[in-house]
Formats: sequence, C-alpha cells, structure tokens
Amino acid sequence: MEIIDGMWTMRGLAHDDPKRIRSADELAEYINEVGFLPLFSNEIPGFSSEELTASQYWWCDIPEHDPWIWREQIARTEKIAYGKFFGGRAGYISLEWLPYFVNWRRDGYDFDSLFEDGKAQHRSKKIMDLFLTRDRLFSYEIKKLAGFGKNGEKNFPGVITKLQEQIYLVSCDFQRRRNAKGEPYGMTTTLYATPESIWGYDTVTAAYSEEPEQSKQRIVEHIRKLYGNVDDKTMEKVLGK
Repeated sequence: MEIIDGMWTMRGLAHDDPKRIRSADELAEYINEVGFLPLFSNEIPGFSSEELTASQYWWCDIPEHDPWIWREQIARTEKIAYGKFFGGRAGYISLEWLPYFVNWRRDGYDFDSLFEDGKAQHRSKKIMDLFLTRDRLFSYEIKKLAGFGKNGEKNFPGVITKLQEQIYLVSCDFQRRRNAKGEPYGMTTTLYATPESIWGYDTVTAAYSEEPEQSKQRIVEHIRKLYGNVDDKTMEKVLGK
C-alpha cells in the first residue's frame, strides 16, 4: 500500500490481468514456489501478495476473491506459516523455508534457553509459559492470562509481534468471539500457536545444525535471485534485523 493524494492505495493488478493470482489455492501454490512472501507491498518491488492480486478485491468480504480472507484460509490449512515475520509486518513462509527463518530469527535458541541467557524479557516469558499447557490461544486470552492491560504488563502488541518475528509463535486461525448464546460478534481475533505444536520440533528446528548467519544468508541470496540485487539497507528494512 502507498499514500496517493492523501489516500491509501493498493499496488495490485487489474481484474483482467492474466498474471494476477485468483484464489487462495493459487496463492498458496505461489508461496510454496517462491518460499516466502510478505502480505503487503514493501521496498522490494514484486515481493508481496498485494502486488500479485487484484486491488479491487481487498476487503470486499467475498471469500472467493478477497486476499485478506485468503490469509485466514491459508493459515487455517497449517501447510504454510503465517504471522508478522517481516520487520513486524505480516507474511507467509513455506514449510521448506521455515527452519531457516527459525534458526536465524531465534539465533539458534529455543525460548527457554533464550530467556535463561538474558536475551528475552519477562513479558515474553509470561506469554510463552502459557503454551506449555495449551497448544492454541486467542489473542484476548493471551493478553488476559499473561497479565497485560490496565494496571498490568504493557505493550502487548509489541511483545506478541516480537515473538512472531522470532518465530516462537505463528498465527494459525482467525475467528470472531462468541457471546453467551454462542453468536459471533465483533472483529476476528487471531489464534496463536507455537510452530512446534503444529509441525513438530524436529521439522521446525531442522536448520539448528548450521550457524544462524548462514541461514540468514540463504534467505538473502534467495531474495536476490528472485528480485534482483537488493541492497543491504533495503533487505534489512524488509526482513527486519
């Protein structure tokens, strides 16, 4: 997205463009082909689902056409990882590339070891401890159980985003809350899980045998192979540190 004449404008394709992706299945196939893909446009031209889909269908609320809804459908299949993986911004990672992102972003640490070495905040630990006894938790449940909110821990959005950037958590579904009668209401809320609970520890940590910097370079070189000679500053801005 970009601001043109004071208004947010999508960088997508026209409805009749033969190159546009037309369904969640086509998008999933493309993600598995290229390996990983941010949701929205960024400093690397062509490196987003936004630029591959029809601008007019975003937030149209028609499941067959809306790329915003496709992200829910793709996350729900658990065949591709989805979360805020790219500099705090949302995107997809194929299961083939997930171990390399995990190794790089975690710096080779499981969360407990990261905390023990003083490299994680207590607020992050309060969240991750919840997943020792639960496989999945909604955002509002995490916030309440971990003690965030008025007179409690601060910056829940920032902490939960950081845990996704480090790939200790992923988004695996989006659902609306339900009232006492079981009726849905309000906006959708994110369901979180650890990648290990979905794909297994051995799969997720398969790249732990190599240095984190080597995993990072795999990712950087892959982007340059697909999108040209992206400079280091732009790469860092898009991928995050």
